[in-house]
Amino acid sequence: MIPSARPTARRTQAERSDATTAQLVAAAQRLFGRDGYATTSIVAVAADAGVTKGAAYHHFEGKAALFHAVFVREQEEIAAELERAAAEEPDAWSALRRGCRRFLEHCLDPGFRRIVLLDAPAVLGWETVREIEYAHTLRVLTGGMRAAAAAGHIGDGDLDVRCQMMFGALCEAGMLLARSPDPASALTSVTAEAERLLSALAGRASAL
Repeated sequence: MIPSARPTARRTQAERSDATTAQLVAAAQRLFGRDGYATTSIVAVAADAGVTKGAAYHHFEGKAALFHAVFVREQEEIAAELERAAAEEPDAWSALRRGCRRFLEHCLDPGFRRIVLLDAPAVLGWETVREIEYAHTLRVLTGGMRAAAAAGHIGDGDLDVRCQMMFGALCEAGMLLARSPDPASALTSVTAEAERLLSALAGRASAL
């Protein structure tokens, strides 16, 4: 009996669909990051991705759904970057500090600033933004603070509350950088104050 070719055809179709989705998300990430959500049309995204407008609407119900996918991609990328940066450090406290600094440095990236810090709250709403961030950047921060606490670098206290407070502070610091007329110049003072706050929440002297 000759095996049916249908399973292979279905896999190929799924692979094509995944490839088109990836093309659309990558194109949208470029355009949303460069031009902003308001001035970027789904037609422009489809053209940049090399697909038809119909294909774009087949994969995403509208521009907001496409932006949601882009925001998730941004969060996945920054979470992975923070984990790589932390892994280069010799101990849990250094890794935590490095991760916080790297997050603020990443806020200087124009595309990240536009998509994550400026447009996402208005397009997705704060509840959705926080839900996605909690699964990515807050997850990394919480892991770092738990590791530092387990190694004795953080004093007694409610670690969950401290994680939430530090995460909120980093997000606000990112907003300060995003809205600064000179983000690169502002980075030094913003990073210094973030490290002081981290040290205070950890119950230890600041080590700048």
